[in-house]
Amino acid sequence: MSDRPVNLNRVRKAKARAEKKTRADANATRFGRTKAQKAEEETAAARARAHLDAHRREDE
Repeated sequence: MSDRPVNLNRVRKAKARAEKKTRADANATRFGRTKAQKAEEETAAARARAHLDAHRREDE
């Protein structure tokens, strides 16, 4: 065994922090996108809207 007493509250909290970090990392890989990726998707959507609007028929 160890020579010093172990603070069980500290161990419990450290374990909870580690689990929370693991869960956060998993969510970041599943849902996270970089700012550049978000901007690229927005640009592509705007380009597609403009393309469709350019080919829209006007009813008169």
